[in-house]
Amino acid sequence: MQAILTGERDKVNMAQPSIIDLKDIRNIGIVAHIDAGKTTTTERILFYTGRIHRIGEVDEGTTTMDWMAQERERGITITSAATTCFWKNKRINIIDTPGHVDFTAEVERSLKVLDGCVVVFCAVGGVQPQSETVWRQADKYNVPRIAFINKMDRTGANFFKVVAEIKEKLGANVLPLVVPIGQEDRFEGLIDLIAMKAIIYKQAESDDDTVMEVHPIPQELLKLAGEYRHNLIVKLGEVDEACMEKYIHDKGIYPDELKEVIRRATIAGKIIPVLGGTAAKKKGVEGLLDAITGYLPSPVDILPVKGKNPDTDADETRAPSVEEKFSALAFKIALDQFVGKLTYFRVYSGKVSTGDYVYNAAKDTRERIGKIVRMHANKQEIVDEVYAGDIVAGVGLKKTTTGDTLCDEDHPIILESMRFPEPVISMSIEPKTKADEERLGLALNKLEEEDPTFRVTYNKETGQTIISGMGELHLEILIDRMAREFNVTSNVGRPNVAYKETITRSVRSVGKFIQQTGGRGQYGHVVFDIAPGARASGVVFNNKIIGGVIPREYIPSAEEGVIAAARSGILASYPVTDIEVTLIDGSYHEVDSSDIAFHMAAGLALKDGLKNANAVLLEPIMDMEVIVPEQYLGDVIGDLNSRRAKILSFGEKGPVKIIHANAPLAEMFGYATIIRSLTQGRATYTMEPAFYQEVPKNIADKIIESQGYKTK
Repeated sequence: MQAILTGERDKVNMAQPSIIDLKDIRNIGIVAHIDAGKTTTTERILFYTGRIHRIGEVDEGTTTMDWMAQERERGITITSAATTCFWKNKRINIIDTPGHVDFTAEVERSLKVLDGCVVVFCAVGGVQPQSETVWRQADKYNVPRIAFINKMDRTGANFFKVVAEIKEKLGANVLPLVVPIGQEDRFEGLIDLIAMKAIIYKQAESDDDTVMEVHPIPQELLKLAGEYRHNLIVKLGEVDEACMEKYIHDKGIYPDELKEVIRRATIAGKIIPVLGGTAAKKKGVEGLLDAITGYLPSPVDILPVKGKNPDTDADETRAPSVEEKFSALAFKIALDQFVGKLTYFRVYSGKVSTGDYVYNAAKDTRERIGKIVRMHANKQEIVDEVYAGDIVAGVGLKKTTTGDTLCDEDHPIILESMRFPEPVISMSIEPKTKADEERLGLALNKLEEEDPTFRVTYNKETGQTIISGMGELHLEILIDRMAREFNVTSNVGRPNVAYKETITRSVRSVGKFIQQTGGRGQYGHVVFDIAPGARASGVVFNNKIIGGVIPREYIPSAEEGVIAAARSGILASYPVTDIEVTLIDGSYHEVDSSDIAFHMAAGLALKDGLKNANAVLLEPIMDMEVIVPEQYLGDVIGDLNSRRAKILSFGEKGPVKIIHANAPLAEMFGYATIIRSLTQGRATYTMEPAFYQEVPKNIADKIIESQGYKTK
């Protein structure tokens, strides 16, 4: 294409200019649904820019960007990988992101620091579930984007159908810049609608390449190309009046002028340029590279980054300039077996050198950057100094975590951080051997620091260490990494639900602890009124002793006895909650009474009272919000009903429905996998603890029996 595919193919990596002008930098991400061809597209980009000289294949586990053992074994991208290449004197910093929903946080934090992105769509699958997710993430951060319809040579490929889906499902103002010449196994090339030329791809003498030839548009496609060219100019005229006026009054518009209008409209988010090709067969990749450098923004094309002064809480900005005071956002933490902790950061303003001290405004601490490296997947290129617009990694930042701002201490600023989704699945974990115990704790801490969607908690009530993440694959990968990177073997399993016990009726209970041993004995006597308490009130102890029937110094011991006894109920030894215990009477012995005696008497009274107060089992109830396309609404509601969920309300937001419900935690394990299956991965949900509620009698009996206790 003249506007997109100009010039002859050049596979020699251009020498890096000594000074990179900010307008010549492109910080982009490659995002898509799993298996749309992101990593393959990135691999071809690196090949044509001369960054690599041998193309790797995802299926063979030989790609540059999928460097982790788990990625190569499974053929999927798990972690975002950064690299840098050059195309026509423009530096392109690329982050290749995962497509699987379990690793959506990698996309989230990448888009936060990028200026533009390429969204890859499969020409057969079209707009797939994760395509919608990454599109919404790009919308959230107002990231300008280009659509690349890949796999045009596959059976069932349909360029125009995918363009229509992007418009309909994503609400995008699409602007096709090409028209395919043939499709499926007859895909030969593309018509450049800007230059109005046909680009034909032919097999080169070497099987490693294709030859790109420029020809006049075939006669049979002239009419179609003319219609799309006219539509292109009309659509540009809708977002740029000057373009339409020139087209009408000057009876035409030059390709370079069209390209400039497309650039302005793309950066403003008014249009989405659409290209096509098949990255695996090396068709359309140069066109994509020209579009990246031609249409996506440089750091100077975006608005100054916003933040707050931590000292005054006043709003401040940092312009994308080397002359500005230094500011950067740490967006990713990675563990490296050779250098330790790598902190990825985007420099928004100013510059920083190896050995400099920087101020972590979020942690209110100074840190020294021991080394700065430019990343190429898992390989590192040491650099002495970096400037506004750079995306690099630092070594030596011990206290910095994801989302922290690094800046000039004399001119502090806290940049807006990123928010990550809450974990949706949990399981218990324990070391297999005593030797693994210490290493397990260390591994969990390091992985939790690296991954903001991975949580580690300890449940005191069940005695389990619980790990939580975005899905079963997410946790599976982390457990595998623990075994390989930290040499930790572990057992994992479904966590126990933290059930509790309470009562449903009031009773009066007496507790006596009398012990005679030859010498001084023990004597404690209490009378309690035990009643159901308010929801979430725990155990409330009231003292209504009058007249000194029990000396004041023994009252705290009685309260401690109640609290201790309430830690283990009478149904299945679950903690007792939401009860009100009132001490109304009792007696004491001047010689034999003691703190221990009243502690024991209170415990006996509580246990005896629980037996007569109609004790019941409580279970944790989760507050849920499910976002689901309308066509799957019935299936999702039916499944929620089968899980004893209570539907509270319905809402809608555009083409999707929103379900608000309460559901028992015990019924929600594995729900992430179920809902993906029910909705082809198109539904999302959030879930958080809400309150405790009585378990139905038939289910409670099964739970009690499963713990080895008898039911009434």
